[in-house]
Formats: sequence, structure tokens, C-alpha cells
Amino acid sequence: MNYRRREAKDYSRQHFKGIWAAALTPFAPNLAVDEAGLRRNLRHWIDDLGIDGVFVCGKQGEFFSMSVAERKRSFDIAVEELGGHRTILSCSDQNLDTVIDLAKHAQAIGADYIVVHAPVLHFSHAQDDTLYQYYQTISEQVEIGIALWSHPDSGYLMSPELCARVADIPNVVAIKYSVPRDMYARLTRLAGDKILVSTASEEEWFDNIVELGWRLYLCSSPPYLLQTKADRRMREYTDLAFRGEIARAKAVRDSLDPVRAALRRTRPAEKFHAHSKCWQELLGQTGGAVRRPLLELTPVERDATHRAFESCGLRLGAHSKRPSAA
Repeated sequence: MNYRRREAKDYSRQHFKGIWAAALTPFAPNLAVDEAGLRRNLRHWIDDLGIDGVFVCGKQGEFFSMSVAERKRSFDIAVEELGGHRTILSCSDQNLDTVIDLAKHAQAIGADYIVVHAPVLHFSHAQDDTLYQYYQTISEQVEIGIALWSHPDSGYLMSPELCARVADIPNVVAIKYSVPRDMYARLTRLAGDKILVSTASEEEWFDNIVELGWRLYLCSSPPYLLQTKADRRMREYTDLAFRGEIARAKAVRDSLDPVRAALRRTRPAEKFHAHSKCWQELLGQTGGAVRRPLLELTPVERDATHRAFESCGLRLGAHSKRPSAA
């Protein structure tokens, strides 16, 4: 870390920007973490795709099926490969001691930021004070910058007003706000000077740059599912929009619609992770297995994904070969 708790907001304003992707965790056939595959993916995303930073061990990373030791090891690998300034590490857990243990580990190894998902609160119908104290307790244990994460999975959504209140905590620096657009736009107006507001929807990213002035995409898998080394259109439209070249940016953004459609129409409702890993493998990345309770794709689903990939228009480059169907 290059800052103290009271400096976290200023530091994040200067350094926490651009495209940040949420990593899927590759598992080997025996379901161990594929450490070599994870390292290859991380390096490819940063070096070849121009991604600015990586979110490790979130829900897309299947943290819920991993031990604390495996999560810490994944943290270590990310920081070793990318350095702390390109990493945001998910410490989300229902057990607060686990959250704090992971947060202290992230800080000790030199990560710049952590993410903590709003917890599931059973039998609670008025959560504001509980959540404020929850994040304040975590803040008091570490110096590291904290990104909030509010998502319907918690059973409720943090209101923009609550988020603005929590943003007064010194080392709360950002939020991944998985809510309807009117809510995150309201939070941007309420507290955009105190907290970096973002959402995971790539399809809304362009509009949020143009209309809300956002400079941080935090974060999901599109940055490495929609791009190749030879075809970095998400990076391209983002940079054009940042420079104010709106018409050109929109044209590039819209050109990715066939890729987005191919992903949507072939993704089984219960198999987000397995489908995304299959797509990664078609791109030449390490995908790997999923762990229970998640389900693998059937051969028919894999074949449909392969055929959609073949026709989606992503360019792999002159020296790349499209994988054959399994």
C-alpha cells in the first residue's frame, strides 16, 4: 500500500480508474486451483488486452466454494503477477472474522483495495444502522481502501442515501453498485465527490462515461470475454469516450453487439460460470472446471457456444487458431 487510511480517498481518485475485470478462478480437472492457468490469464489480461486492474476471488471467482487458504493463495498470485496497484481483492464472507482476516492479508501483501459485499441479513427489514456499523468495524481494523458491493443477492439493496453515509468512512473509496440505473445515478449525484461509483454492466459503461462522467468500470468478465490481443474494442471505445470522441466511441461500442448477443443467447440460466469458462477456452485463455454447487455445460451447450463464438466476429489474429469443437 502506498497510502494510509486518511489518504485512501485521495489516492483512489488518482489511481483507481479505467477498466477493472472480475476474474474467474480456473480449476483443474481434480478441482484444485490451476495456479499456472490463473497466472497466464492475469498476465494476458493486463499485457495483451490492456485491462487496468483485476478483481480477484469475487462471486465470479467462486469464492463461496474456496477455502480461506485458497483465497489467500489466489490473492498472493495476483499481487505477485500484477503488483498491488492493479489488484482489488474480494474479502466478502458471511463471517466477519473471515472478512477481517482476508482484509489484513490483502493489506499485508501490498494490494491497494479490497471489496466487501454487503452481508445477507436474516430477519432484518431496516438495515441501515447495521450496515454502517458493519463497514465501520472493518474500516477500523485496516488501512486499505474498501469498495462496497451492494447486489440483490444480499436480499436487499443499500439505498443511495445509506451509501452516501457509509462513504463518510475514511477508507471507503468505491462501490460496485449492482442496482437499477436511477439508483446509481442518484448516488453519483449525492456522493460522487466522496466515493467512486460503478456498476458491472458493460452495456451501460459507455453511457455512464458520457452521461455521468465515470472513469471506473468495476467490474465483470466482459473485458476479457469481449476482447482478444488483436481485437481490443472495449479498450478502444473506452479510451475514445474518455477523450470525448463520443461518436467514434459509440460506433466501436455498437460494433460489439454481435459478440454480446452470442454470449447472451448461448448462456444457460444456471451456468454463468461454466459458460464463461468455455468462452475463455475458445479465446485461448484458461477456463477450467467449476466447483459444486455449480453445474458444467452439457456437450450440446458447449457445441452451441462454440458455433456462436465462430460467428460472433471477434478477431483472434493472424497467428491464432480457433479451437475445434469438443
